[in-house]
Amino acid sequence: MSVARPSVLVVVPTLGERPETLAESLASVQAQEGVDVHLVVVVPSDAAESRAIATEHGAQLVDDPRRGLSAAVNAGIAARSGEDYYAWLGDDDLLSPGGLLRLADMLGADSSAVVAYGACTYIDDQGRTVTVSRAGDLASKILAWGPDLVPQPASLTRLDALVAAGEYDETLRFAMDLDMFLRLKRSGTFLSTKEETAAFRWHADSLTVANRGLSLAESEKVKRRYLPRRVRPLSPMWDLPVRMATRVAARQVNARARKVAATV
Repeated sequence: MSVARPSVLVVVPTLGERPETLAESLASVQAQEGVDVHLVVVVPSDAAESRAIATEHGAQLVDDPRRGLSAAVNAGIAARSGEDYYAWLGDDDLLSPGGLLRLADMLGADSSAVVAYGACTYIDDQGRTVTVSRAGDLASKILAWGPDLVPQPASLTRLDALVAAGEYDETLRFAMDLDMFLRLKRSGTFLSTKEETAAFRWHADSLTVANRGLSLAESEKVKRRYLPRRVRPLSPMWDLPVRMATRVAARQVNARARKVAATV
């Protein structure tokens, strides 16, 4: 008796400004084995080169609604067709070989889990490894008050749980994933593995990298939404240390990226 393969909706939003890395990202999705992938690329109607690349990689095209990243991801999710799981990937990020199957197997083995995530490799503009984030179970345990260490590119979500949680908040520019993860934690558990399941490209024009201060402020606002009302006034007590630690970590990654570039 054959066992059905996991089905995964993968949404890739792009503005059409990075066709070279878009091709790499889509190739990493296309190369996933052991899962049935429904690849959806959300792209502006006038981004001819990127639309052609997406078509070459067998993607379904959805026109970008032009209301920001959250709206683009929502538009991609709206193209779902009964898949088991969901992920979204930046147009310059990569899935690791076998990454989707590893995460799908974890979720398939635990019906109470809604999100699974793995380690995430940080790469530079040239695809060279800068560092690897292996926060593991700690990431989900401190999500409500600490830094968001759940690596979005390296995560997989149960699609029915995502739909039940509602759309991504289109008023958020940077912390939409944190907001969704906190909603999802209300409905189930998070699973982690130290195996690498994706790569995040660390460069100056990554949205959250280039706007670190705004991203931190928005994240603090989002986390306060989910704290008990009586605890919210106390949040500045840990917001400042978390902000400082996040900035230090970002400087360390930047330093490592410069060191990697200098050795070539």
